[in-house]
Amino acid sequence: MVCWDGLLYIAVAACAVNVSLQGEHQRRLYNDLMANYNPLERPVFNDSHSLTVHFSFSLMQIMDVDEKNQVLTTNIWLQLYWIDHYLQWNTSDYPGVTNVRFPDSLVWKPDILLYNRQAHRFDATFHTNVLVNSSGWCSYLPPGIFKSTCYIDVRWFPFDVQRCDLKFGSWTYGGWSLDLQMMDADTTGYIANGEWDLVETPGRRNERFYDCCKEPYPDVTFTVVMRRRTLYYGLNLLIPCVLISTLALLVFLLPADSGEKISLGITVLLSLTVFMLLVAEIMPATSDSVPLIAEYFATTMVIVGLSVIATVLVLQYHHHDPDGGKMPKWTRVVLLNWCAWFLRMKRPGEARVRPACHNKTTRSSLTSVDLNACSSHLANSNMLYIGFRGLESVPYSSSSAAAMSPDSGLGCGHGVGRAGEDEALLPTCQSSLVGSLEHGLGQILEELRYIGKRFRDQDEDESLCNEWKFAASVIDRLCLMAFSLFTILCTIGILMSAPNFVEAISKDYFT
Repeated sequence: MVCWDGLLYIAVAACAVNVSLQGEHQRRLYNDLMANYNPLERPVFNDSHSLTVHFSFSLMQIMDVDEKNQVLTTNIWLQLYWIDHYLQWNTSDYPGVTNVRFPDSLVWKPDILLYNRQAHRFDATFHTNVLVNSSGWCSYLPPGIFKSTCYIDVRWFPFDVQRCDLKFGSWTYGGWSLDLQMMDADTTGYIANGEWDLVETPGRRNERFYDCCKEPYPDVTFTVVMRRRTLYYGLNLLIPCVLISTLALLVFLLPADSGEKISLGITVLLSLTVFMLLVAEIMPATSDSVPLIAEYFATTMVIVGLSVIATVLVLQYHHHDPDGGKMPKWTRVVLLNWCAWFLRMKRPGEARVRPACHNKTTRSSLTSVDLNACSSHLANSNMLYIGFRGLESVPYSSSSAAAMSPDSGLGCGHGVGRAGEDEALLPTCQSSLVGSLEHGLGQILEELRYIGKRFRDQDEDESLCNEWKFAASVIDRLCLMAFSLFTILCTIGILMSAPNFVEAISKDYFT
């Protein structure tokens, strides 16, 4: 038991000695490495050789994409690796010390910056320590929030895919002094964004020559390819626009007598204007391309505007003044014949009029009465002979024979015969009574002619009004079919013209 206690005490003491020895070795290593070290000196064995720096980054998050100002905000961890010739040591001389850490201000580090940065501070990284191992391999991983300029192509908005470049390079070293090599970007720790899906982050190494120098200036450019998620814009912009454009078609179903056709069209037009302003607020003020959704809104506004114009024409036809003239022949042929036949429309009451025309019997017109007064006395009785033969040949003088209806109740002595009889016998009266009777019958005849003419004019005016109203109904039905077809074709044609429309619908709406 005593032996085991002694061994345990020796082991603990040995561990304490090792820890204290490691601290001494590490302190001595720091002193030895920093003794003659100059952070301004490029750490190469031969100054004519170039220093190779391996560069990459870890994309952690796409924080914001500002389409209005065309700025991409990302959370990135830079990764820089190089060999420092002056920071090497033999591990046997410093037992237990395999790596050390230096503040970035004490050692040399490449001046790698984001060329297309958009912020008042050009370097937005957090200056971390540089990790160095015994072979001089230096690892520098500074995190930062980077705001970079990015050309936002809104041609296919909201079904768009954006490609934003992040160009990194040395600000002062050329290719002969610092050879910048690219490594693949790391996206294993990426945090998903609610508006954008990360597609890929390819990179490429470029060399650019300037007029001032013969040496190349390398840079590494990573392209962040991201696809916009369309569920938000579909529910808040596209679906309301489709519904509003559908409401514009109801203008042609609304009766013209309601007086609300123009009001509905103007209301729909104003609603589209409001949505158009919402899109303009988030889109950049560029003339390079027109957004897809703006094209759709503009097309819908044109359709609604044309529907308002068509509605004005329909109301003009429906409320046409019959005294303004008859319908032109070409309008009658095109609208009342061809278009009505194509749309399978029939005039109101046409089904009742045609059978009545076929079953009509020939009868004497009440407005055609030929009243012949014969002054000759019959042999056995003194009677006036009055015959109903038609009024077309009766002159308008008061001395002519007057027309008499069966219900007039006029007569002298005996009344007029029953309806349908061709002639009636009137008793013989005094000459003065006959003269006054003829004068009264003439006045009644004039009144009957005036009343008949008024009824015929009213029937003609009503017939003209019905023709204009039927023409308005034909235009309404024709515009309904034409605008419905045009709206469907524009909706499908414009929205499906986006290259990734099918991909966006399948991923955003059905997953």
